Amino acid sequence: MSIPTILTVDDSKVLRLALMELFRPYDCRMLQAADGLEGLAVVREHRPDLVLLDYNMPVLDGLGMLRELRADPEIARTNVIMLTANTAPQALAAVARLGVRDYVVKPHDGPVLLAKVARLITLIPRACAQDSPVPHV
Repeated sequence: MSIPTILTVDDSKVLRLALMELFRPYDCRMLQAADGLEGLAVVREHRPDLVLLDYNMPVLDGLGMLRELRADPEIARTNVIMLTANTAPQALAAVARLGVRDYVVKPHDGPVLLAKVARLITLIPRACAQDSPVPHV
């Protein structure tokens, strides 16, 4: 089994580093992008198993990146969890129509985010990566 790749796309370096730290105990490859344009380039090059995507960003926001992602048949099936402080029903409906797998309200709750990620990809604690193929959260 190959280790999963997770891409965090957020204009906040602090948040990207916090997400990297949250997943440090698990055997996964973490990638980062600072905006939607950069995120699309990383998705096309590395084909992550999951994208943790911020809703509000400069250059290309999360909704714009999601539209571009879904329009490209090569990467359209990429799993996306939206991270957003915007809980307006219209915003959540817009991302749902574009096929996000789930969303997490910022500031995120680590255990909740890990549980939502574990529904989409296998998270194996680093200490157990050699011993057990059973996912743990």
